[in-house]
Amino acid sequence: MTTKKTGRLTIPTDLDIVPETLEIMARLGADALRDADGTNFPPELTNADAKIYATYYTTRKDNEWAKNNPDEVQQCYVSTAFKTSQGGSLKIRLLEGISEDLFSVNDRDDINRWWEIIDRTTGAVVPPSNWSYSGGFVEINSTTPYHEYSVSFLAYIIWDPVHMYNAVTNDWKNFERQITFDVRQPKTKEFSKKRLREFLKEKPYVDVVRFTTFFHQFTLIFDELRRQKYVDWYGYSASVCPYILEQFEREVGYPFRAEYIIDQGYHNNQYRVPSKQFLDYMAFQRREVCALAKELVDITHEEGREAMMFLGDHWIGTEPFMDEFKSIGLDAVVGSVGNGSTLRLISDIPGVKYTEGRFLPYFFPDTFYEGGNPRAEAEYNWLTARRAILRRPVDRIGYGGYLKLALKFPEFIDYVEHVANEFRDIYEKVSKPLCLAKVAVLNCWGKVRAWGAHMVHHALYQKQNYSYAGIIEVLSGAPFDVSFINFDDLRENPAILKDIDVIINVGDEGTAHGGGENWGDPKIVSLLRKYIAEGGGFIGVGEPSAHQKEGRFFQLGGALGVEIERGFTLGYDKWNWDVVPHFITDGAEVDFGEGKKNVFSTGASILFCKDKEVQMAANEYFNGRSVYISGLPYSAENARILHKSIMWAAGKDASLKEWYSENPKTEIHVYEASKTYCVVNNTPEPQETTVYANGKSFALKMDGGAILWYEI
Repeated sequence: MTTKKTGRLTIPTDLDIVPETLEIMARLGADALRDADGTNFPPELTNADAKIYATYYTTRKDNEWAKNNPDEVQQCYVSTAFKTSQGGSLKIRLLEGISEDLFSVNDRDDINRWWEIIDRTTGAVVPPSNWSYSGGFVEINSTTPYHEYSVSFLAYIIWDPVHMYNAVTNDWKNFERQITFDVRQPKTKEFSKKRLREFLKEKPYVDVVRFTTFFHQFTLIFDELRRQKYVDWYGYSASVCPYILEQFEREVGYPFRAEYIIDQGYHNNQYRVPSKQFLDYMAFQRREVCALAKELVDITHEEGREAMMFLGDHWIGTEPFMDEFKSIGLDAVVGSVGNGSTLRLISDIPGVKYTEGRFLPYFFPDTFYEGGNPRAEAEYNWLTARRAILRRPVDRIGYGGYLKLALKFPEFIDYVEHVANEFRDIYEKVSKPLCLAKVAVLNCWGKVRAWGAHMVHHALYQKQNYSYAGIIEVLSGAPFDVSFINFDDLRENPAILKDIDVIINVGDEGTAHGGGENWGDPKIVSLLRKYIAEGGGFIGVGEPSAHQKEGRFFQLGGALGVEIERGFTLGYDKWNWDVVPHFITDGAEVDFGEGKKNVFSTGASILFCKDKEVQMAANEYFNGRSVYISGLPYSAENARILHKSIMWAAGKDASLKEWYSENPKTEIHVYEASKTYCVVNNTPEPQETTVYANGKSFALKMDGGAILWYEI
């Protein structure tokens, strides 16, 4: 049983649950209290024996300022749907299908300068002389029959999207919609610094200012029924206004276009191969956002308080793995933990004193309702994230929302008590985990999307990407050192390959995760062929190295030993469909998720095949090894398959059972510095396994969710 300890836990409170807060603090061993959106901190708890966090909204919660300065309300680039013309003039309503509670059209600034009307059939920009705007409609004159047109325009964000989400989710009544103001603009910038100083003076009891967050909201758009219409947790579409864009133009020396953000309606989401202009804009925003964030953090430090950033909401421009982030001078980062990947997205952040994970479920009525089972969600969340904690822990954990809702579910509180104590125990014991191999995930983003690859919204996945996101999730708790690199990293410094055992490329052809036209670069292809041939490992998932050129679709098809039939090679008979036993599979069942159609072997050993379509294969290429996998959603069994694939590709298969647990639903984590290791059951059900450790093996029975510690 885990020993009861205290500390490293943050819980929420509210005005009407003061005695309950003190009671639950003592029971859970919490050492920090926080408020949340829609709650207030009780005066009676300002002298509590705990660190006090105060949520500070840099861009909202002052509607008087926003209403008096409408020119400095935040803005977003929005695109209409594509509309087909039958010739003559074409009228397009700008906010059709978009919530007018969220946006209002910005016709205050020069619409001829900042808007774009595009013929989406040719890609040509319609000149301003050929269109006009009035009453929410753009009218395009002299259109080409049966061409499609769209309008890209600026809109004011008149209801903060996160506040809107919280209000709709919780069915709030009798509240004022919070307007989002733009701290980057001159008047609001000075006002915001003064406002922060006043906030700190009014709350002398606050120890930690929890910035939520800084200046630009990720892209979040609702439709006319207040349903989520578009989301991109990494999206930059709401980081714009003419003042900022003119700054950008002066810095880069070329005119800005709305299309640099709208990107054919794709909003430069993380599956799009980023253009030079978009990368320039991201870099510009990081420099400007981090510089201004530093000013607010410095003010916080001058008042003797800690500065913490929430990793979410208005976080655009503060990507934590980029060099600019360290310059902010933050004390801490807190973020929501939805799984192992999002845990590592927080715990791996460099340049801060501590990190904190906000665990699920959030104490909202969508989970805490009569007949609901929040304990089950909490257990799934903890067991999923615990794999990553055992690899790289956050320094603290916490919960958010309405504590009074959670207190109605005693079994949930019991489990939170267990989680808190187990986390403290783990934190004390883990140090410098054993690394079995060094793995690099290769895509167009590299470290700017580290641990967030294939994540459109925070820890939420779709049919089209769960089979790829599973790779990242497996890696979050696997015994490998993981880095994220892009193609320019290879071009600029090929020597980085010397320190990598296995490269993983996971994604579809033409996407940023697959690599797009980078695979048409002879330098990249020959460099990676050489890397594999000289003993490196390569694992390709989905459509790895895909780019149709010179008789190949998979440009590393020679190394992979597989190709995909796109109709071009139908005339060639294919005779190799025999599945062979292999170290990687060894009789295991594998879930390939959506898988891939029409993959065939050109020489690789086939490990799994369905209806004459290869789902998994292994190949030796000169002195190196490659593995092809059609897809790999996260599961315990699939985690074991990727583990063995990495060991085999790295040429380390002979050492597999030096540290190993036979049952894939259990795993072993080794800490040589402290001379300890643990075996962990990643499921709620009891498990039996055989453990190989320290040159010995032994049978083990484990309770559901158990973690057992041993000395080396």
